[in-house]
Amino acid sequence: MNIQLSDHFTYGKLLRFTLPSIGMMIFTSIYSVVDGFFVSNFVGKTPFAAVNLIWPFLMLMGAFGFMFGTGGSALIAKTMGAGRMDKARELFSLLIAVSVGVGIAITVVGMLVLRPVAVLLGAEGELLENCLVYGRILLAAVPAFMLQMEFQSFFITAEKPQLGLRVTVLSGVINMVLDALLVAVFPLGLVGAALATALSQAAGGIIPLVYFARPNDSLLRLTRFRWDGAALWKTCTNGCSELMSNLSMSLVSMIYNLQLMRYAGEDGVAAYGVMMYISFVFTSAFIGYSIGSAPIVSYHYGAENKAELHSLLQKSLVIIAIGSVAMVAAGELLARPVSALFVGYDEALFALTLRGFVLFSFSFLFSGLAIFGSGFFTALNNGLVSAVISFLRTLVFQTAAVFLLPLVWEIDGVWASVIVAELAAAVLAGAFLLKMRKKYGY
Repeated sequence: MNIQLSDHFTYGKLLRFTLPSIGMMIFTSIYSVVDGFFVSNFVGKTPFAAVNLIWPFLMLMGAFGFMFGTGGSALIAKTMGAGRMDKARELFSLLIAVSVGVGIAITVVGMLVLRPVAVLLGAEGELLENCLVYGRILLAAVPAFMLQMEFQSFFITAEKPQLGLRVTVLSGVINMVLDALLVAVFPLGLVGAALATALSQAAGGIIPLVYFARPNDSLLRLTRFRWDGAALWKTCTNGCSELMSNLSMSLVSMIYNLQLMRYAGEDGVAAYGVMMYISFVFTSAFIGYSIGSAPIVSYHYGAENKAELHSLLQKSLVIIAIGSVAMVAAGELLARPVSALFVGYDEALFALTLRGFVLFSFSFLFSGLAIFGSGFFTALNNGLVSAVISFLRTLVFQTAAVFLLPLVWEIDGVWASVIVAELAAAVLAGAFLLKMRKKYGY
C-alpha cells in the first residue's frame, strides 16, 4: 500500500515511511567504514590514519548537497501541500541544475587547497602523500556525491523512499565489491579504496538523475524551469542548518585529530577513526529518520494541519528516545569486537580504541534529540532555529569541550568531549521545541 504525505501517520506507518531513508543514510555512512576496514587490514596503519585524517575535509566539500536536499525538500513539500505541483517540479529542477554547477566549483577549489589543508592537519612524509592520493580521487566525485545526498531527500518528497533505498543499497554494494577487488584482490592499495568510493558515489548520483530526467510515476521530475532567486535563497537559508551541521562536524573532526595527534599521535587518529565509523552509522539512523519525516512535517505545515503536526512530533520523540537507549547498549556491546575488527593487529592501538569506545558510546543517548530537533525546524521552514541548534551542537559545544576537557583528563577528555557536547545540544533542542510550540501549534 502506497503511503502518501497527506495521510494520517500511526507509529507503524511513520516507521514504514522513514525506514528507507534511515537505510539510505546508514548505507551512505558505510562507505567510509568499508574503506577503513580494507585499508587498515590490507594496506597498513599509516594509510588508515591518512584516510581518517583527510575524510572530514572531503565530507566538508560535499556538505552542500545536504543543504540543497533538506532545504529544497522542505520548500518543495510545502509547495506541494499548498497544491502547486508544477511549481514544485520547477523548483526541483532548478536545485538540481544549481547543485551540479556548485559541485564542479567545489571540486576545483578542493584540488587547489588539498595539500595545505593536509599539512595544516599535521600530515607529513608518507602520511601526507597518502592523504593527497586518497583526497584527489574523492574530490573528483564531489558533484556526484552532492547529487547523491540531495536525492536521498528528494526521493522521499517524491513519495518514492523505497526506490531511493534501492539506489543507495546498490551504490553501497558497488563500494563493498570494488573495495574487496581493488584492495584485497588486486594490489591497488589506497588508490583502489578511493576508486571504490568514488565510483559508488557516481552511481548514487547519476542513477537518480537519469530516473528523474525520464517520465516516471513519482511526484517529481526534471522539467523546464525559470531562475527563481528567492526560492534558491529560501532553500539555502532553510537548509543552512544541515550545511552548518556537516561543515561543523568536518571542522570539529579536524580539531579532534589535531588534539589526538598532540596527546596520542598517529594511533590516536586511527582510534578516533574507528569510533567515527560507528558514530556515522548510529547517528545516520537519526539523520535518516529526520530526513524521512521532514517532508511529512512540511506537507502538513503547508496544509495547516496542526493536529497532525502534534501527532508527528509526539510519536517522533518516543521513537528517538527508544532508539537512543538501544544505541548506547549496542555501542557498549560492540566496543570490543569492532575495535578488534579494525585494529586487532596492534595491541596498544586496540587498547586505546577500546577505552575510547566505551566512553564515547554514551554520546548516543543525547545525539538523537538534537539531530531531530534541528531537522524538525528545517521541515517547518524555520532555518534560523535549525541553524542555531546545529551550529551550537556541532561546532561551539564540541570545540569548547575538546579543547577544555583534555586539560583535565588528557586523552579521556577527548573521548568525553562528545558526551558533554551532545548533552548540551539535547537540552538546547528541547528548550526550542517547548518555546516554539504555540507559534506552530504542534
